[in-house]
This record gives sequence, C-alpha cells and structure tokens, in this order.
Amino acid sequence: MNFVGSVWSLLPPVIAIALALITKEVYISLFLGIFTGGLLYSGFNIMGTVNTIFDVMIGKIGDSWNVGILIFLVFLGIIVALMNKAGGSAAYGNWANGKIKTKKGAMLSTFGLGVLIFVDDYFNCLTVGSVMRPVTDRYKISRSKLAYLIDSTAAPICIIAPISSWAAAVTGYTSGDGFSLFLHTIPFNLYALLTISMVIFIAVSGIDYGPMAKHEANAAKGDLFSGANDYPEEDEEVNERGKIYDLILPVLFLIFACITSMVYTGGFFEGTPFIEAFANCDASRGLVLGSFTALVFTFLLYIPRKVISFKDYASCIPEGFKMMNSAILILILAWTLGGIVSNNLDAGGFVKTALAGTSIATSIFPAVLFLIALGLAFATGTSWGTFGILIPIVSAVFTDGSTLLVIGIASVLAGAVCGDHISPISDTTIMSSAGAQCNHVNHVSTQIPYALTVAVACVIGYLVAGFTENVILTLVVSFAVLALELFIITRKAKRTA
Repeated sequence: MNFVGSVWSLLPPVIAIALALITKEVYISLFLGIFTGGLLYSGFNIMGTVNTIFDVMIGKIGDSWNVGILIFLVFLGIIVALMNKAGGSAAYGNWANGKIKTKKGAMLSTFGLGVLIFVDDYFNCLTVGSVMRPVTDRYKISRSKLAYLIDSTAAPICIIAPISSWAAAVTGYTSGDGFSLFLHTIPFNLYALLTISMVIFIAVSGIDYGPMAKHEANAAKGDLFSGANDYPEEDEEVNERGKIYDLILPVLFLIFACITSMVYTGGFFEGTPFIEAFANCDASRGLVLGSFTALVFTFLLYIPRKVISFKDYASCIPEGFKMMNSAILILILAWTLGGIVSNNLDAGGFVKTALAGTSIATSIFPAVLFLIALGLAFATGTSWGTFGILIPIVSAVFTDGSTLLVIGIASVLAGAVCGDHISPISDTTIMSSAGAQCNHVNHVSTQIPYALTVAVACVIGYLVAGFTENVILTLVVSFAVLALELFIITRKAKRTA
C-alpha cells in the first residue's frame, strides 16, 4: 500500500504531538513520530525505515539554511553567556527592579521588548528571553507564562512587520508585487492582531486559565518551572563591574548588525533598493553574519575595559553552546519529522489534492483556508512551509488585485502562525521555550488554550471578511468575539478563584 500523498501522511506528526502532550517527553515522542513516518514511506521495511530517517536527518542538518540557523543559535547563546558573565544582565535586572514595580509591569515590559525586536522571530525569542528572565523571575512569573509572552509576541509581530525575515519569506512566495500584497494583508491578519491584543489583556488583567493558571499558582509559591526544569542552573556569581550598557549595547548592535547583514545578502550595497534587498535577503546567512559581528563587538566592548578577562571570554563559548543544546536537538528532530512528512510522504500534496477535489463557496474560502493552514502548520511544525504550499493555491483561485486574494493570503498567514503556536514541533515554539528556559511541553500545553481562544474569533472574522470584504467590519466583529470570549473566561476564573 502506498501511503505517499494520502491522509496517512499526517499520522507521524499526530503521533509525535499526542505522545509529547501525554508523556511530557518531547525527544522520544519526536523520534517515534519520525520512526512512524519512515515505516510508512518504506512500506514497513526496517532497513528502508532506518535509511529514510538518516537520509532525511543528514539532509536537514546539511541544508545551508538550517546550518545557518544552528550557527546563529550557538552565536546567540555565546552572546547571552557573555552578557551574563560581564554582569550586564544583572545590572539591567537591578535597574529594571527599580523601574518595574509590579508583576503587570514586568509582563508588559517583556511584551514591549518583543515588539521592538521585530526583525526576526528566532532573534526575538532568544534575546527577549535572556534579557527578561531575571525580571520575570523576580516577580514570580512562571517560565511557562514568560514563554507564552515571548512566543505570542515574536511571530505575530514579525508577520505584520514590513521589515522582517517573515515579510521577506512571504514576499518570496507571492507573484508580481509581493511586497505591496503583503502590506495589504496586514489589517486582515486577524490572528496576529488578536493575539497581540490578547497578550496585553492577559498582562493587564492578570487572568489565567487552563494549565497556565496552575503554573502561575505554582510560581506564586516559588516553583517557576512547575517541577520540570530542563536547563542547567546559571552561575549565580555576579560581576560587579558590569553596567546596564553592557547588555543594552550588545542587544542594540545585534539588531543593527542583523538588519544590515540581511540587506547585505539581498544586494543592498550593490545598489538594490532597501525594501527589495530585504525581500530578497538570505535571512539565515544574514543572522549568522549579524550575530558573528555582534560577537566581535562584545569582545571590543568587554576586553579593553577589563569587564571580563580573555579566559572568561573564551569560557563563554562552550557555555553558550551548552545553553542551546536542548533547543538544537529538538530542532533537528523536528526538522527531520517535518522533512519526512512534507517531502517523503508529501502531506502538502495530499492537502492540494483534497482542496482541488472540493467545491468551496468563495465566501467561506478564507475561513476554510485559515483552518487548513492551522492544521497543516500544526502537523508539519512550519509556518513558512505552509505558506509555500497554500499561497500558490490562493493565488490560483483568486484574481490578482482582488480583495479576496488579499483576504485569502492573510487567512493562510494567520492560520499558519496559529498552527505554529500550538505545535510542539514548531521551530518558533522551540525557540520560545529555549528563550524562556522553560520545559518545552509545559510551554506548548499552557499556550494551546490561549491560541485556540483567538482562533475561534479568527474563524468568525474570516467568515465576515469572505462575505463582506470589508476590513473595518471584519476587525470589529473579530475583536467583539474575542472580547466576549475573554469576558466569559474572566467571569469563570473569578468564580473559581
């Protein structure tokens, strides 16, 4: 029996995700999902299964984009270790302790920093996490809540920011004037807009529900990890020579260097206009160049001032690598699973065939696309892969320049980010766990109810958009539905408090 391109192609990620949520063991769950995919692809031949698994895994590790991301993670881990060793993180924490007086302020500050770092979601997750962990720990905010704040700011901000690696990716998947089309999708990107609003509401109101409520209750008693701490304890020795700018300057330079490096890879310094250079950039290579330049900057900032010694600087290299071990291992397993599902078993082909064989009313197509994108991103763990599969389908269904084309692409972008948020095998979700140094399954299980709350409002919003093609009415109805949901949730939470 041939399982390629069939509904069975979705079985491996379902197994991996279900086992991860049930057993809380993400590594074994991902491997069993990979093994299932290998069995299906090889027709249950054991040697064929082993060969498939390692062929895909080696291919993913050897892929230039993925290698760039892994190198970027290591460089960023080293930079974080250096900022900690130099005392910059501690100095910022002491300063923030004087400025941030409440738990609400700590959460809003985390959100605000995430908004400022809009250029790339990986960069956002890891930088915001390393900067804000000491602050949120001080106010007994659980690591699960911190991971939620990071994850629900990073991708939603990047997907509506014209200058970001996500905008560049989306522009590459569209035909014609892709950048202009991307700009028109922003007001119709309901998941991004509603999630950002939800983060602000959660931070201001202090209301939590689902598993997150339990994690926050545990944090209030001093258990920030709810019993699951996958990360080594950080060195508690504080470098008194460190200043606030020993953290601020490296972060600002890292942002500047990454943006500059991205447009460099897009040909900006050869005369290509800035927007076009960003749209055509190699984000992976740009992040490597930017983070390496930032490493050199930290050397010049710390060593001449003797904030840290050369020996301490060198010791931060393996320390930073160690910090990223968990995230790198999960990423490699997730990429392998995604490769088997998407390339070998052709899950995308199954979705295309299913869509081509159905007659869906044009008016409900955006809502259907949102749900399909959500399911595909959830199963494959990749937003960008989902864009690549569904955006060409949308472009073929709707005519260029039509409002429904804009709404259709916006619904794909929104659904992909939502599916990404609830998938344990998503690279962005993995990065958020790493940034917050939170147990990965804890992060996923606590975030799912919040993401699905927003998803309900999105489905209704896209139904309105499909029938009316009116952005104002779509936004009003979507926000009204989310407000109603949060009102009901708030009342229930107060009753059970």
